[in-house]
Amino acid sequence: EVQLVESGGGLVQPGGSLRLSCAASGFTFSSYAMSWVRQAPGKGLEWVSTIDSGGGSTYYRPSLKSRTSISRDTSKNQFALQLSSVTPEDTAVYYCARSPLLSTTATSEEYDYWGQGTQVTVSS
Repeated sequence: EVQLVESGGGLVQPGGSLRLSCAASGFTFSSYAMSWVRQAPGKGLEWVSTIDSGGGSTYYRPSLKSRTSISRDTSKNQFALQLSSVTPEDTAVYYCARSPLLSTTATSEEYDYWGQGTQVTVSS
């Protein structure tokens, strides 16, 4: 059974940083690209970042690229998202998703498995 479990969400002060992790199981992690997608309150899904299966290529939402970093640790079947200089506009539920098509959009059909999401709230 494929499982994706996010961790690391919570309350973050404006200007601070956050690191989210996603633990993967039930499939050959090293064979798949992985992505982060977020959903702000009352808004649709927004693609954040994707990393290819080998970790050698990374893709970022242009508006977030300067303060976002995605990485993966194949030995631990985990990947992570770091977001710095956060603002209240970064408040959202962040989802990790398996991306068989190396997706760089928020089209949900392009992802075949999703985590349950982790809430990130940016507030003072």
